[in-house]
Amino acid sequence: MAEIARTSLANEPLALTALDGRYRAAVAPLVDYLSEAALNRDRIHVEVEWLIHLTDNSVLPGTSPFTDEQKAALRKIVTDFNADSVKELAEIEAVTVHDVKAVEYYIANRLEPIGLGHLKPLVHFGCTSEDINNLSYALGVQGGVQQVWLPAARDLVAQLTKMAEDSRDVPMLSRTHGQPATPTTLGKELAVLAWRLTRQLNRIEKTEYLGKINGATGTYAAHYASVPTADWQQVSKSFVEHLGLTWNPLTTQIESHDWQAEVYADIARFNRILHNLCTDVWSYISIGYFAQIPVAGATGSSTMPHKVNPIRFENAEANLEISNGLLDTLGSTLVTSRWQRDLTDSSSQRNIGTAIGHSLLAISNVAKGLDRLDVAEAVLADDLDHNWEVLAEAIQMVMRAEAIAGVEGMDNPYERLKDLTRGHRVDAARLKEFVGELGLSAEAEARLQSLTPGTYNGIASQLVDHLK
Repeated sequence: MAEIARTSLANEPLALTALDGRYRAAVAPLVDYLSEAALNRDRIHVEVEWLIHLTDNSVLPGTSPFTDEQKAALRKIVTDFNADSVKELAEIEAVTVHDVKAVEYYIANRLEPIGLGHLKPLVHFGCTSEDINNLSYALGVQGGVQQVWLPAARDLVAQLTKMAEDSRDVPMLSRTHGQPATPTTLGKELAVLAWRLTRQLNRIEKTEYLGKINGATGTYAAHYASVPTADWQQVSKSFVEHLGLTWNPLTTQIESHDWQAEVYADIARFNRILHNLCTDVWSYISIGYFAQIPVAGATGSSTMPHKVNPIRFENAEANLEISNGLLDTLGSTLVTSRWQRDLTDSSSQRNIGTAIGHSLLAISNVAKGLDRLDVAEAVLADDLDHNWEVLAEAIQMVMRAEAIAGVEGMDNPYERLKDLTRGHRVDAARLKEFVGELGLSAEAEARLQSLTPGTYNGIASQLVDHLK
C-alpha cells in the first residue's frame, strides 16, 4: 500500500473543527460570548465588579468607595481586553497552571499604574474559582443565547410565519402514515411548525440564569472568619443581581447548573422541532411540492448536472443532531457533581459554544434553504385531483348526520365508503354518482356534490391566524 505523504500542519494556525474553519462566518457572533477568550474576559469583568462592589459597600474595614475615575480605570481593564490580553493570560497560566489564578494576577498587575496597588489583596477576596467561573459562564451563556441565538431563531420563525401566511390558501393533500389523507393547506402545515417553534422560544426567553458567590463549599466560612460583621448573604445576593443574574442561595462549591440543563433541554427541543421541519420540507421537495431556486454558478452534483439538491436542509439536520448530542450530554453531566465538587463540569462547559454553535449554523442553513423555495401550486393541485377518495370521510360523516336527523337509508356509512374507496382509485365522476344514489336530503347532497379535494380542508386557512 502506498504511504500517504503528509506535511505537518499541527503548528499552523488552522482550525481543527468545522465551526472555526468552514463555517466560521455563520457562528462568529458567538465568539464574543462563548469562546475561551470571552470566558476569560467575563472572568476579568466579574473580578473587577466584585472589587468595586466590596468597596462601594465598604464591606471590609479600611476600604472606601472608588472615585468615578478609579472605577472607569478598573473597568477599562475589561474593555481593553484583546488578542494581546489573551496571549498575556496564556503566559501567566503557563506558570500558574490555573486559569482563574491567572486572571487574578492579570488584574493585580494592572492596579499599580492606576494607583490601587495597595488593594491587590482585595482581588478575588473570599472567592473560590467557581465563584468566578459560574458567574462568567452564566453571563456568557446569557449573552450568547439572548444576543445571538434567540434573534437568529426569532428571525427564522418570522420567515416561516410569513411563508405560512402567504400559502394559507394553497390546498394540499395530507399524508398520514405516508398515505393520502384529509386535505389541508400548505400554510396551515407550516403554521403548525411555526407555532411549535415559537412555544420553545418563549420558554427560552424566560430562562433564569443563576449565579452564586459564597466560597469554597457554599458556607461563607472564609468570609465570616475574616469579616464577621458583614452581611455576606446580602453582599452576595446584591452582587449577583447587579450582574443581571438570579441569585442561588444554596449551593456546594459549584453553582448546581440546573438552570443550564433547563435551557439546553429547551434549545434541544427547539432543535428537534426544527429537524422535523427539515425532514418535512425535504420530503415536500422530493415530491415536487416545492421547487428549489437554483443558485447561479452552484453545483448540485459533481456528475449529474441537472440536480438541485436540498443541501441546506440536509446540512441543518446533521448540525441539529450534533448540537443535540452535545446539549443532551451537557444537561445530563452538569447536574451531577460528586459531593461538594468534582471537575467534570469544567471540561463539559468548554463545549457549550460548540453545542449552541451547531444549532446556530443549522438555523442559518434552514433560513437560506427556505429562501430558495417556490411553491409549485400546480403540482399540489394535480395531486389533489388524483385523490378524490379522500372525500370518503366527508361523505360518511354527512351520512351519519343525516341518519341522526331522521333521513332513511343512511345505514352503515363507514362500511359503504370503505367498500367503495379502500385500495381503489375513485375519480370525480364515480364519487358524484355514488353521492347521487345515497338518498340524501337535497341540501346535504348539494353540499357534497360541490365539494372537491381542493376545497375539503375545513378552516385550515383560518387556523393560520393563531400565529398572530
